[in-house]
Formats: sequence, structure tokens, C-alpha cells
Amino acid sequence: MRMGNKSEESRKKRNKPQRYYDYGLLAVIIFLCCFGLIMVYSSSSYAAQIKTGDSLFYLKKQGFALILGIICMFLVSKIDYHKFAKLAVLAYILAFVLMILVNFTPLGIEYNGKKRWFGFGSTSLFQAAEAVKVALILSLASLVNKFSKKIDMWKVQLLIFAIQAPLIYLVLDNNLSSGIILFGIVFLVLFVASRKKARFIIAVAAVAAAAVFITVFSDKIIELHILKEYQLERILVWKNPTAYALEGGHQVLQGLYAIGSGGLFGKGLGESMQKLGFVPEAQNDMIFSIICEELGLFGAICVILLFLFMIWRFVVIANNAPDLFGAMLVVGIMSHIALQVILNIAVVTNTIPNTGITLPFISYGGTSVVFLMMEMGAALSVSNSIKYER
Repeated sequence: MRMGNKSEESRKKRNKPQRYYDYGLLAVIIFLCCFGLIMVYSSSSYAAQIKTGDSLFYLKKQGFALILGIICMFLVSKIDYHKFAKLAVLAYILAFVLMILVNFTPLGIEYNGKKRWFGFGSTSLFQAAEAVKVALILSLASLVNKFSKKIDMWKVQLLIFAIQAPLIYLVLDNNLSSGIILFGIVFLVLFVASRKKARFIIAVAAVAAAAVFITVFSDKIIELHILKEYQLERILVWKNPTAYALEGGHQVLQGLYAIGSGGLFGKGLGESMQKLGFVPEAQNDMIFSIICEELGLFGAICVILLFLFMIWRFVVIANNAPDLFGAMLVVGIMSHIALQVILNIAVVTNTIPNTGITLPFISYGGTSVVFLMMEMGAALSVSNSIKYER
């Protein structure tokens, strides 16, 4: 009898649902971050030596931010993600107040003519739009979960967008690229949540038609003063960068030269010529061009495949999430990463006009990596709530 009881207990123990943890996602996050450190050093060492006398300047700052980000990721991953839903309203309000402070008070620090940083005096603490992205994802997941039974109704979808619109507008006022990403996150989350896809396809077609119209009739648009001067300049540079080689087209052209000179397997790690003052701020938005130059087409494809693997892991977690809030939280994070990767590579290859978007986990930027790692912690928290039977 005792042997039978032990056998029964052992069988029940084996069949007991097990906690899941996505080690595949964790592995690709750590790999991309380490690769990012290598590329930040490779692309910035020359500029850092010239500007500061320390070739490790940017690497040290990025390394510190990454350590802080990893700590945040593991702390967040250990929190039950359902607690995040309770913070959604507070996060939205704080993000809204933050953008008001950045846009309309001395707490907003201007850099390159744009007030994007929150800080005191000349000391910048963090880029406000990165915090807003996290707040928006939390708010979206919470709203979709709340209106889940009516999410297919266009009035409900418009209501959700209307709630997010003021926050997106405040970001758009000084940061076009982040505003586009925020809008894209809202669009993709609603697209995934809704069973009626036709209206979203029509919206995409309308945006594409508008983009074609702006491209074809850019001269008329200039005469009518519909867009701001810097926005029109970016369109003109995109259409013909060689005509603006000494102005806005310089960065685009140097990036394309870097990509073209890399060939199939690149010049070798650390052997880029374009990072020697030709590509401005090579460690930031244009770091993908340095990857192409040093590691070639092969290296660039490997980086893209790593991001695709990451997105696939997000899809797996979202599909198996215990509830709708968890699924939408991961979909929002996935949308953020996917949009930023696609737009960065499109900008570097001059497929779209320059919008100043960084490459996640790889480009230099302490604020970006810390908030990205917090998002990764949230995704891992959802994965840790998935149960499976052996």
C-alpha cells in the first residue's frame, strides 16, 4: 500500500503544472545587450578619444546603464504582472505630467533644438519619451482588458485612441520619431485585439497613399507651408540626398557609404572608416551602418534574425499568457521593439526619411536601455505566469 501511495504521489507530482520561464527570450536579450556594448565601443572610441580624451567614455556610460537595466529587468520579472494593471492609471498620469514639465517648464532640457530631456539646470536625468512608452503600453493593455467584450466596436477603439491621443500629441510636439512609435503601438495593439481587421487595413492604405502624395507633391506642399521646415527638409533629403550632401544629406550619404563598403562579410570588427568622424554620432541612430561596414551583410542579417527570434518569443508568450491583460502587455512590448527596429533600419538604408530612431539594445543611450530592460522584465513576468503540464 505504501509503495502504491508513493507511486501515486510521484505521478501527481510529475503531472503537476510547472511554471514556465522563457530562457530563450532572456538569452537573446543578454546577447543583444553584450553585442550592443561591443558595437558602442567600436563605433564611438575614436570620437570619444577626440572629444573627452577617453576612448572608453561612451562604453562606460552605456555599461553602467546596462547594469542598472539588468537589475531592473530581474526585479520587474519577479513581480506578478497583474500588479502592473493597478499602476496603469497612475503611470499614465505621471507620464502626462512629465511631458507637461518637459515641454513647458525649465525642467525640460533642450538638446539640438528639441526639449526631450527631463532634468535640472544643465544636468539631464532621462529622456521623457522612453518613460512615456512604458506608461502607454501599460495603459493600453489595461484599457483593452477593460473593454474586451466591446473591443470590436469602432467607437470603443476610437475611445481608447482618444485617451492616448493627448499623451502622443505632447510627445509629437518635440519628438516626431517617438510620437510615430507611440501611435504605431496603439494601432498594432488594437489590430491584434480586434477580430475586425478590415478597418485597420484601410487605415494603413490611407497612410501609404498620404505618404506617396507627400513624396510626389512635396514642392506644392512647401509652397503651402503645410509641414514644418525641418520636416520638409527631411523629405527633400530623403528624395535626393546627394543634392544636400553638405547639409541634411551628409549623415544619410555617409551611412550608405558605410553599408556599401562593408560587402558580404565586412572589413572586420573595429575596422570601420566611416566612424572616424564621417558619420556623425555613429554610436547612436546610425550604428546599424557601422555594423554593416564592419560585419558586412552577413552580420546585418544575423542581427535582424536575432530580433526576429525575439519577436517570435514575444508571440509565444502572448499566445500562452494566462489572461488578456498579460497577452496585450506583451503585444505592446513586441510592437514597440518591432517598430523601432524596422524604422531604424529603414532610416539607415534611406528607405524612409530620417526620423532619429535608435536601434534597441544596441544604440548608445542609457535611458533607452534602462526602460527597455524594464519592458523585458514585464514580458518575462508574464512568461513566468504560464503553466504547463509535462
